[in-house]
Formats: sequence, structure tokens, C-alpha cells
Amino acid sequence: MSRYDPSVIEPKWQSAWEEAGAFTARRDPSKPKYYVLEMFPYPSGRIHMGHVRNYTMGDVVARYKASCGFSVLHPMGWDAFGMPAENAAMERGGHPKDWTYGNIADMKAQMRPLGLSIDWSRELATCDPEYYGQQQAMFLDMLEAGLVYRKAAVVNWDPVDMTVLANEQVIDGKGWRSGAPVERRELTQWFFRISDYSEELLSALDGLANWPEKVRLMQANWIGKSRGLQFAFETVGAPEGFERLEVYTTRPDTLMGASFAAISPDHPLAKALEGDPKVAAFVAECRRGGTSAEEIETAEKIGYDTGIRVKHPLDPDRELPVWIANFILMDYGTGAIFGCPAHDQRDFDFASKYGLPIPPVFVAEGTEEAPLAEAYVPMKSERVRYVRGFAGPEVQTGDEGVAAAIAHAEANGYGKGVTKFRLRDWGISRQRYWGCPIPVVHCPACGVVPEKKQNLPVELPYDVSFDQPGNPLDRHPTWRDVPCPACGTPAKRETDTMDTFVDSSWYYARFTAPRAATPTVAEDAAYWMNVDQYIGGIEHAILHLLYSRFFARAMHKTGHLPQKAIEPFDALFTQGMVTHEIYRTTDDKGRPVYHLPEDVTVLAVADRRVVVLGDVPPPEADTIADVDAWIQGLSDEGLLVEVVPSAKMSKSKKNVVDPMNIIARFGADTARWFVLSDSPPERDVEWTASGAEAAYKHLSRVWGLCDRIGQMPADHKGAADDDLRRATARAVDEVTRSIDGFAFNKAIAALYAFTNTIARADASTPVMKEAIRTLARLMSPMTPHIAESIWAHQGGEGLCAKAPWPKADPALLVDDSVTLPIQINGKRRAEISVPKDMPGAEVEKLALANEDVIKFLAGNPVKKIIVVPGRIINVVA
Repeated sequence: MSRYDPSVIEPKWQSAWEEAGAFTARRDPSKPKYYVLEMFPYPSGRIHMGHVRNYTMGDVVARYKASCGFSVLHPMGWDAFGMPAENAAMERGGHPKDWTYGNIADMKAQMRPLGLSIDWSRELATCDPEYYGQQQAMFLDMLEAGLVYRKAAVVNWDPVDMTVLANEQVIDGKGWRSGAPVERRELTQWFFRISDYSEELLSALDGLANWPEKVRLMQANWIGKSRGLQFAFETVGAPEGFERLEVYTTRPDTLMGASFAAISPDHPLAKALEGDPKVAAFVAECRRGGTSAEEIETAEKIGYDTGIRVKHPLDPDRELPVWIANFILMDYGTGAIFGCPAHDQRDFDFASKYGLPIPPVFVAEGTEEAPLAEAYVPMKSERVRYVRGFAGPEVQTGDEGVAAAIAHAEANGYGKGVTKFRLRDWGISRQRYWGCPIPVVHCPACGVVPEKKQNLPVELPYDVSFDQPGNPLDRHPTWRDVPCPACGTPAKRETDTMDTFVDSSWYYARFTAPRAATPTVAEDAAYWMNVDQYIGGIEHAILHLLYSRFFARAMHKTGHLPQKAIEPFDALFTQGMVTHEIYRTTDDKGRPVYHLPEDVTVLAVADRRVVVLGDVPPPEADTIADVDAWIQGLSDEGLLVEVVPSAKMSKSKKNVVDPMNIIARFGADTARWFVLSDSPPERDVEWTASGAEAAYKHLSRVWGLCDRIGQMPADHKGAADDDLRRATARAVDEVTRSIDGFAFNKAIAALYAFTNTIARADASTPVMKEAIRTLARLMSPMTPHIAESIWAHQGGEGLCAKAPWPKADPALLVDDSVTLPIQINGKRRAEISVPKDMPGAEVEKLALANEDVIKFLAGNPVKKIIVVPGRIINVVA
């Protein structure tokens, strides 16, 4: 057996797995199934260590479940539509399709050497017409089922790129690519009716026991169920048709503290007032801001007094001014509020700016009313004293006050209790080329007409140009201009494409039958769904998962998924990030310059860690002063590098580690072992060169151990066969429980310990061989290539990847011995292992014969020895 050489063994076994079809998913009713899925990547062109960690985790589960007798589905695809491809086409020339498929080929070539147990025959990309054609078919089904509609909505509009921007593409009020100030514009958009499922999506979270609690909480907060009061102010001086102003509030107990009413710039009343140039100018100013709740919340609060007044429902003689305010969202509640500045910081800032009254409604229990320097906003569960309350006792919690206020409004006929949700319908229209075309036609005679299914997919045209802003589909008459599917008269295709979240909201279902002529196949979906284990980043905890949950329900309603799949992911795991130090210098203008890890050298100089640019030898220094002088010289020459603490790997900061470099140097098994071993999988792991080297050395040691056992004579006898058999059983038990519990670092710790046990064991050749073969099977999910070589070298039958998972003999897990600590004069000095049923007198003899005990006694006589059975031995000298 030669030295450990991953560059030889890893390609060999990857070829063997491929030839054997070892990872091809097969629907086998005689077997239980297991579907493991990692969130699929965007094809940016390079994989990074975060990808390696994510996919290795899924691979461990897939390989383990296959060896446990499951029929495993472990697929891979590409989330391939989106703006980056169009930006690349505009910046570098070329075509988004070519850029995307080129990146897919590159990333797949980088992933293959990792030895992942992926069924590549099911590979898909969301930009494949085969995929998005079925997405279009489902869109038509959902349109027919009433789950899709069009309406006018306010969006972020980039006037230079002439496209709608997602909230995250608006940075400091400007388009992320063009840098132009973003406008709020009303456009007709396509929507999915996700809000119809608000209550169901919220209540079903309780059943997702195998999801992280923080993810369920994030989803619950996003759905945002609230109980409040809806009522109407009577207006004074408003235009005809606006005699009432509907308001929804979650704090009706603060109504007595109202000092103004405010409406959104997009409220119908605001639009009715835009004939006034001052109102029109103010609304235009508001629309230059972003549309997200976060942006509006942090923006400076500005308002315009319309001159209209409303009557307070509890005091009709009291009138409140109506303002148009930039912080009111039209798509939550009614787009109108009453301001209670004493108990809402946003209202407080607004009232302070415009000199409006700030009357408190309640104060902290046990305190008196006093002027406020900021809004007093207690938790609704806290007890407060109402000084301007109108319902219920003087002292009560905010929750009790809300309930009493709703009851008072309903009893007196001026409002009613209403449950509302923060979740809004999902707008999917995007004014861009590289996305799934929306399969409808706009006919002057018939209106909006669905495309016929036999005409799907509506494919994107290849011959487009990005030499001017806007959507190229708008400028492509041979694609855009078509006959109406209903009446045949000239009509135009919808040129908006779908939000890329749509593409990723159902790919898990498509993997069950990726080549089918329908979105899913009933038999395959019934067998493979649900996803048993889903793995991905916490950054997708809200929108991707929420949209996927909605889509599964919509697919069930339209006949594409069974009832059991309306919650598509049975278990969810959110892995931590892979981090690395950042290496930074500055240029002659003081600007930061970042350096790749391979461009620096880390030196240990006089117990100091010094990072320098390039390959710099350590100094020949005799004193600390010499070292300080050398370091100062480095700084003067610009070679000294500042080390920024470990952070998420980022291309812009250049603190990335290329997996291909690691595989070339150490092999894929080393990379896999390290990303699994250093910390619990839900936590971040810091990549270090020393950690990778240590992992490689350990695998080399395992390789050498296998070689040594292989050279043992067949008739070699040992004195401790039973001990090694027990240790093997314990290792099987510990690794199995750790993988089942997603504690891969604990599994690897157990494998380290088991390797050490085998190396020290005095056992016969057959028992040693069985132990090393068991070690290979236990390592196989983590380091499959070296496991295959050990398995083959030690006479294992067939492929290790197909070998059954070892089972621990329960009898060998029963520990008939106990380890007892030995205290001498109250301090722990040693320990011994003895049979559980050993008489106390025999335990005393063994304790006093222990070498460490003899050393610490140093000839002093023993006055007393006390044996507490099964717990401790106390020696008094």
C-alpha cells in the first residue's frame, strides 16, 4: 500500500461510483425513501468553502441514509435566472444565456471532485425551457384557480435602467446599478394571492417541529398577525366621496392620545388632492423614496397638512388635522392612521417636528404624568396606569386595554375588532429579460388572454440587445407581437418576466420527475415528497421558505402535489458560515487594499504572529528590540499586513479560500473532514491552513494504520479482542447517534477516538480487520474516497458506498466496568477502572497499587481508605 495520495484515489472512486450508478435515485416501493436537498446555488461561476460545507452536510446525510437501506433522492440544480446575468451582458458584452450556462459548467466541474453522492441525471436549471415551460403551465392553472391576478401597485422604479427594483436593490434611495434616484411609481403588476393563506401559513408553523425555532419565529413575524380596531373618522372639508376616513389600529387603547391623522402619499384621498400643485410636489417628493418598510421607517419623517380635519369619534367637538406623511404604507391596514405621539416613536418624531400636541394616554404604573422626551412604548403585557383611558379599569396591561377598547367601540357602534396580517400578496412582475416569461397575451378586443398550453413553453428570444436601458422584450416585435390565442387578432405578449423567487419555490417538486411533460408526476410526487431534510442558509429563512410553503399549497390546489406535501420540508437545518481572516494594507491615498490568503505569509516571530506580503523569511533576531525594529522596517516598506478578525468569506474582501486549491493540495476528503469537524454545523467555522493540514495528517495516519493492519500475519493473536470489540460497538453507537442528531463534529470526534483505540489495540488480526473495516464504513459519509480504499484493501465486499451501515451489538454496549476517581487528602490524583461488582477490599488493593497513588503518597502511611461503590475512592494519608 503506497502513501496516502488523494490525487490518485479520489478520481478512481468517483469513476467507480459513476460506472456503478451508485447514486441514481430509484422509486422502489419495497424500500423506505429519504429525500435530502440542499438549497441550490446561483451559478456565479465559482464555488466557495460555504458551498463545500453546505453540500458536504447533505452528502453525509444522503450517504448515511442509503447505507441504512433507504432509497435516497439527492439531486442538484441551478437557480439560474436573475439580474446578475443581464448586468454581465451589459458590462462585458455577450449574452445572459451563454454567461449562465458557462458558469454552470464551471461550477459543476468544481463540484464533481468533492465526491458528492448527487444524482446528476436529475440536474436542472431554472433557465431551461423544459423547466420554466412547466412553471408557465402552473401559472395558467393558478390563474384559472383564482390564485393569480393583476392590479396597480406602487413599486421602486429606476428611471435610468427603466426597470422595477426589488427593495434590496435600492441603496440609499438610489438604483444599485445605475446610481439614479429611485422613484415610487404605480404600475400594473401580477400578484399571487399568498395573503389568502396567511392564517394557514402561520398556524402550520406549530407543526414544523424539526425546523429551527428562530426560523419559525422569523416567519411568524413576517406574516404578522395582529388584532386591532377598524373605524372611520368623519371628515371636515374633504372632497366629495371622502366623507369618511377608514383607519386600522393595533392600539385602539391610545385613541384618546390622538393629535393628528395621516394618510399615505398613495392614498386615494392624497391622489384626489394632487390638483393642488403643492400637494402634487410633496407627493412627488415622497415617491422619490424607497417602498420598503425598513427604508420608510428610517427615512426622515416629512408631512404636508392638507387642511382637512376629522372628528374624534369619542369627542365630536374635537377635530384633528389630516396630514399626508411619507412614513405611511398604503399596503398595510387602510393606508391611514391616527397619530398618538406619546406612545409611538415615529409619531413622536413627526409631532415634535411639526409642533403637534403629545398627550400621554398612560404612564408607568406607580408614576405621575410628566412631559416626555421620547415616546413611552411599553410591552403590551406590562401593567400601566391609564390617565386618558376610556374603557376598563385605570390600571391594566396594554393587552387588556386593547381588548377593552375594541369591546367599547363595538358596544358603542363606532368600530369593530378586526384581525389583519402584515403579509401582502406576492408581486411577481419584473421588467427584465432574463426571467421566466409570463404566459399571457394582451388583446385589444379580449383583454388579458392566457396562452394555450400547447404553445408552451413561451421561450425567451435569443436575439436581444442590451445596448440601451429597459427590457429588451419591449423592443422585440417578432417575439412581442402575436395573434390573440382567443380571437386571432393582432395582440402583444406580456413582456414582464417572473420574480426569480418563483423559480426556486417549486424546484423541490420538479426534482421528483425532472423530465416529465407535466410539472410533476403523481406517482413520483407521492413517493418522494416530502423533502425529509432541507439544508441551507439562514438568509433564506423568510421569503424563500414562505414562498415555497405557499407554492406547495397552490400546487396541491391545482392538482400537482398531494395533500401531504403542502408543507414541503419536514426538517430544516440552517448551517453556519465559513469564515476567514481578512488581510489588508492601505495604498498611498489611505484606501484599503485587500489580499488573498495565498498572497500572504504568516510568521511566528518571538512568540508573535506577523503577517506579511509575499514570501518573506523570518528575521534573525536576538532580542525583542531586534524584532520590533524588523517589524517597523516591514511597516515602512509596506510589507506588514493588518489582520482583521475572521468574517464571512467575501470576494470583495478577498478573504476567500478556493476549494480547488485545497483539493489540489490536500484532497477533497480533507476539505470535507475539516468543514465538518471544527464546530457544530449550525455555527460558523473559521477556515485555517493549520486546521486543513491537521485534517490531512489525520487521514494520512488512518491510511498508515490500514496499511499496518494489512501486513499483520493472519494467525496473529491478541490479548484484548473483547476490549476492541466493545470499543467498536461504542464507536458505531456514538457515530450513528451523532449523525442522526446532525452533530457531525461529535461524530468526527468519536472517529478520532476510535482511530486511536485501534492504533493502541492488542487484538488478533481478524478483530483488527473488522475494526478497520467498521472505521471505513463509519468514515464513508464524511470522507468517502479514503473509506473506499480502506474497505477494498481490507477485503470489503463491493463498494463501501453500497455497504450496509454497521450495527452495534447491544450486549457489547453494556459497560460491566466502572472508572473510579482516586482522591488523596481531598485532591484528585488518579483513576482506575474496575468491574462493577468487585468487592471493596479488592478495589482498595488496586487503588493502593496504582503507580500515581504510590508516587503521591511518597511513602507516607495510609490512615484510612474509603470506597464509595460506583463513585469514588478517598485515601487519607
